[in-house]
Amino acid sequence: MPYASLADLKAAYGERELNDLLDRGGDGMHDPGVLAAAQADVDAEIDGYLAGRYRLPLDPVPRIMVRIACDIMRYRLWSEAAPEMVRERYQDARRLLEAIAAGRVRLGAPAPEQEGLTGGSMEVAPATRPRDWGMLA
Repeated sequence: MPYASLADLKAAYGERELNDLLDRGGDGMHDPGVLAAAQADVDAEIDGYLAGRYRLPLDPVPRIMVRIACDIMRYRLWSEAAPEMVRERYQDARRLLEAIAAGRVRLGAPAPEQEGLTGGSMEVAPATRPRDWGMLA
């Protein structure tokens, strides 16, 4: 499940803008795969920030992640022609992701499970010969 759906994008930025961004052929139709590719790219980018801090995939997706995904996806869909406001929102979203990754902002989602850590005890085998801690020359 992607962090942001077409409905999320339409609610955030309007249907007209999305139709323009998703119509790469200029025929008034969304080009197949454009939205799916953008969602996959944005999801991978977000997961890269969250992987060490949260169990993925996030379920349910926190509302703040939907907003971040929408802002990043919008910027990516604009490509090189992104207006200044779109670029600023993208930069704000990236800074927020960095703050989440650093733990300065918390999502309230579960942390990842750490393999091999069970909370048990550890035994250390005795050395087979005594160590010589003499002076070094």
